[in-house]
Order: sequence, then structure tokens, then C-alpha cells
Amino acid sequence: MQKFIFRRSGFWLAIFSAFALFGFWRSYFSVLEKGHDFFQHFHGISMSIWCLMLVSQALLIRYKKNQIHRYMGRASFIVFPIMILSTFLITHHSLSDTNSSDMRSLYQLALMFNATVALIAIYTMGIWNRKSPQLHGRYMFCTIFPMFTPITDRIIFNYLKPLVPYAPTIDGGPVVPFYGFLLADLLVIVLAIWDYKKTGRKDAFLIVLGILMLYHISVFTFYRFSFWEGFSKWFLQL
Repeated sequence: MQKFIFRRSGFWLAIFSAFALFGFWRSYFSVLEKGHDFFQHFHGISMSIWCLMLVSQALLIRYKKNQIHRYMGRASFIVFPIMILSTFLITHHSLSDTNSSDMRSLYQLALMFNATVALIAIYTMGIWNRKSPQLHGRYMFCTIFPMFTPITDRIIFNYLKPLVPYAPTIDGGPVVPFYGFLLADLLVIVLAIWDYKKTGRKDAFLIVLGILMLYHISVFTFYRFSFWEGFSKWFLQL
């Protein structure tokens, strides 16, 4: 497992980035000059930089460029907050014209806002454990999992549309992110089992799984509660 995390993680992170490029190709990367606003470009650029940073950091560890890895890790203290800010801004911008009390709007806010909270939580665990390379590497690798659904949604709608009617529904509309949730959870479970069999560890991936499950459950439940409606009104009026 150690070999997987430190020697092969750059490859898997590059695969994830390639899927992100593929998923967003039609709607963003192939039409950069056509009608995108500041919020879309700010988020697209900052998220692309973050993905490149993840791949670079894994490769730096593989090729024993530890000092450069540490410098880039410090740079993440700037890049990561900017990327998070861009995510909150695009969330606000995307939903600003919707009815904050509408069931689908409440669901969409939980989907986008809480994914960002989950990402912050996993990144924070990685930074907290930065003096433990084993744990640090696992948590930083796992920052990709809250970002699955924007990619899987676009791939499904563009190339796998027959899956859409089989997704669970909220207020009559399909919850296509369900497939991204399922994929992320299954992958983390596989990693947790693999890690336990290879090293006896059962902490990092199970904690990530818990964070993801709380996020996924929130998407299917928060829209029913008055506190979320109140938060939605406050957030969208900012």
C-alpha cells in the first residue's frame, strides 16, 4: 500500500485530472472564448491549478524531490483557499437566480456547498498530519473524492444518458450525483480494505469514508429541514 500511495498516486491523480478535462471539455475547455463569466473562469483556473499541484506533489515524492515538495506544500496554503473561495463563489453565482425555498435549489446547495466543506475537512486532515508522511499522503490523495460529482455528472449527461432515469429522485428530478457518490464510496472502501491488509492501518481511509458519507447523506436529507432553508436564504442573499 505504501508503494501505491507514494509511487503510483501521481499516475492515479493524473487519471483523475484527465477525466476532469474530459468531463468539462464540452462545457468549458473547448469553448473558453464563448460566453464564460468571471466566476466560471476563476473556478476553472483555480481548480485546474489545484489538480496540477496534486499530480506534481505526488511525482515530486516519487522522484525524491522532498524539498521542492515542501515548498509547493507551503504554496498550497495560498492556492487551496483561493480554490475554495472560487468554489463558494461559483456555488453562489449558480444558484443566485433560484428560489432559495425550492426543494431542488436546497438540494443543489447541499450538493455544492457541502462538497466544499468535505474537501476542506480532508485537506485539513492532510495538513494536520503533514509530519506523518504516510497519513499526509493518504489524506491529500483523498481530496479528489469530494470533487467526483461535477465530473461524473457531465460524463453521464453527455455520454451515458441512459443511466439518468435510474438515479434516485428529489422532487421528481433525478439525482445523478448518486453515481459519483457511489463510485467515490466504493473506491475509498477498496482503499481502506487494501490498506488494512497491507499495513494494518484502519484510520485515514475510514475517516475519509465517514466524511464522504456525512456529505452524501446531507445531500439527500438537508433539503427537508428548516435550518437548511434558513441557511440557503442567508447564503444566497450575500
